[in-house]
Amino acid sequence: MRVKPLVALLLALVLSGCAATETVTNYFKGGSDNADPPNPLYEFRPLVNVINLWKKNNGVGTDEQYLKLAPVVVNQRLYVVDSAGSISALDATNGKRLWQEKIAATESIDGNSGWFRGEDIRITGGPGYGENTLMVGSMEGEVVSLSVEDGSELWRTRVSSEVLSAPQRDAGIVVVRTIDGKVFGLDGDDGRRLWIYDRTVPPLTLRGTSTPAIDRGVVVAGFDGGKMAALELRTGKLLWEASIAAARGRSELERMVDIDSQPTIVDGVVYIATFQGHVAAVQLESGRIMWSNDLSSYAGFGADEQNIYVSDEDSHVWALDRFSGSVLWELQDLHARSITAPVAVGDQIVVGDLEGYLHWISKTTGAFSARTRLCKEPVIARPIVVGNIVYAYCSDGRLAAYTYR
Repeated sequence: MRVKPLVALLLALVLSGCAATETVTNYFKGGSDNADPPNPLYEFRPLVNVINLWKKNNGVGTDEQYLKLAPVVVNQRLYVVDSAGSISALDATNGKRLWQEKIAATESIDGNSGWFRGEDIRITGGPGYGENTLMVGSMEGEVVSLSVEDGSELWRTRVSSEVLSAPQRDAGIVVVRTIDGKVFGLDGDDGRRLWIYDRTVPPLTLRGTSTPAIDRGVVVAGFDGGKMAALELRTGKLLWEASIAAARGRSELERMVDIDSQPTIVDGVVYIATFQGHVAAVQLESGRIMWSNDLSSYAGFGADEQNIYVSDEDSHVWALDRFSGSVLWELQDLHARSITAPVAVGDQIVVGDLEGYLHWISKTTGAFSARTRLCKEPVIARPIVVGNIVYAYCSDGRLAAYTYR
């Protein structure tokens, strides 16, 4: 087994015993390497008509960092952050900005107490939403809770290390995953720490963490090393642990089996994907693995009532039967285009790629239905879908809404 050169460029070397990380040269910025070249795009006859409802520039985006800062949509409002600490609320129907705020950084004077405001915070995770509040995480390990009404700060607290995934909130508890293998449960009213779950981080990991999923009072979190754990939301008590993939090979590169994509829970079944491992379906109640398919993915997947759709490490798109894991089709035409996880909308799925294109693919056949271009920079965050509208966020800060007919 070997690590694909393209993927190796997105690795973060986690130094044992400290929180520092070294990020290998970003693939998207170019440079010489031996990665497979991205497949060229070919012309085809569109099968659906994609309609751009609105498009606008919104901040600096991810500022050339590999950050999956996906927006969230709640009650026809779209909330989006950029890496420079700006958070905005937009009217999801027309893109009109309702409010925009800057989140100030907080520094510790003596390392323990006495905080003061400094430069703008460096946002690396979020926004998350829950119970009428927004949450973001920072490179410095801060978690900030904000009002959905005007972006005003409700509280902030520190966790153990950088937050690369969106904090989640349910039943008055904010759940935060950090890059050092910890999951925190925080009081949603004041940020006070309620519990912590800790796992050892392997010496070498991908640059990213899995966003926890919450369902029926259970927190499901994926970890570097191929493990998935279910925790009691109120207490952080371990309910079960499942090994989705086992490390194999002699080198640390070969032994990486990280879970970086967010678990998806549908009808009491957890769907999860690992890098250099498997895509699997796991019972939420017991942790029993129902089926497993030998696919490697760090981008993740989407789901609908019948199928799940996976972007693998080579940027091939797969459709699998949700109940058996059997392969329905595979699309290889986006090879090495560093695509996002798919999202399902109507009878289509949509992925973004490294050149700012959005590809519309038939759920039934796996063939291209349409293509549109959001920007000329990478689309890193998975698009989001509300009803029949797709919202996509480019790494340069451009944001757009699309539908089709």
